[in-house]
Amino acid sequence: MDGLAILEAIAGGLLLFFVPGFALSRAVFPEWRLRGPGAALRQLETVTLAFVLSVTLTVLVGVALLDGTPAGFAGAWSDPVLEGILAGIAAVAFGVGWARGAYRAGRAEPAGAGPLDAGEFGAWELDRELEDLARQERRIVHALRVRSVGPPEAAALRDELERVRSRQAELGQAREAEYATP
Repeated sequence: MDGLAILEAIAGGLLLFFVPGFALSRAVFPEWRLRGPGAALRQLETVTLAFVLSVTLTVLVGVALLDGTPAGFAGAWSDPVLEGILAGIAAVAFGVGWARGAYRAGRAEPAGAGPLDAGEFGAWELDRELEDLARQERRIVHALRVRSVGPPEAAALRDELERVRSRQAELGQAREAEYATP
């Protein structure tokens, strides 16, 4: 395989599997910063979205060409209709993204666009604590229902149950307040 064929294969692969989707994702989500806090996650999201959108656009344009032209089309560099349309989509999306500020390096990420901040807990930690509290609540309720305990032990279990339910409510209210703040 000569050098020109390799370059054509690389350009075709990028055009079919990355460039139109990347330009479209930057046009739709210009606030996504690819640097700064949370950059690795944002880059992974952008690359994944770019791949999925590019494949989707390639399929949709290919189906439209097959259905829209009586003779069909040849997906080859000798007849680059598909590639031309995808390049046009990428160019328009790039222009829209540029106009919306997606490629400005100095612009800060808008408030609330960063990774989820759950106050003292991250999302996983909060979920784990809530599951643990639910387990404790079930254990206490079961103990109160099944065991025949004396009044002092029953009072201690009820106090513990009240503490668990209070903590669950506290975490729920904190999360709701967090979502309510703009």
